[in-house]
Amino acid sequence: MFANAQTGNIVLMGSHLAAREWNMAVRYLAPVLAFAGGVYMAEHVKRLHRQDRRFHWRQLIVAIEILLLFVVGFLPQDMNMAANIIVSFVCALQVNAFRKIKGSPYATTMCIGNLRSATENLYWYRHTGQKDHRDKCIRYYGVIGIFAVGAVMGSVLTAHLRERTIWVSCGLLLVSFLIMFVKEDIEGGHV
Repeated sequence: MFANAQTGNIVLMGSHLAAREWNMAVRYLAPVLAFAGGVYMAEHVKRLHRQDRRFHWRQLIVAIEILLLFVVGFLPQDMNMAANIIVSFVCALQVNAFRKIKGSPYATTMCIGNLRSATENLYWYRHTGQKDHRDKCIRYYGVIGIFAVGAVMGSVLTAHLRERTIWVSCGLLLVSFLIMFVKEDIEGGHV
């Protein structure tokens, strides 16, 4: 079961439906519905808090992510389904709230689109020499590289911290939350 790649869940759900394995099909439907719910929630938060002066609406999304992922760290192994549903919801919040980097669309929780965009820009840079394509290529491959480093760190930490490894993500999200304050101050001329 996947928390961030709903295409895989839909394929596996379809496979189980074809085999008339209704219970297994429902297991794969749950994270898909949670992901849809996360997108809906992110849009709701954006609509309600778009003009908020104290917090940017994306900071509220990150705060929700931190709280939910912190809870996941307390769930025992026999509650992996619940953990997956919560993480699917959080992935949707993340993907919906953070869609661009320097004006280019990208995905924060999966790499396939980023890899396609990186390689496309590499091709066009090699054939046109345009700096814009080079810069986009570097950014996309950079995001993929950071994703890979995170996967390695997650694997190493999971061997020691088990399900509490997710709290490291909470810490990194907290840093991101705080950085957003700095960016707002710089843009507002307060620094």
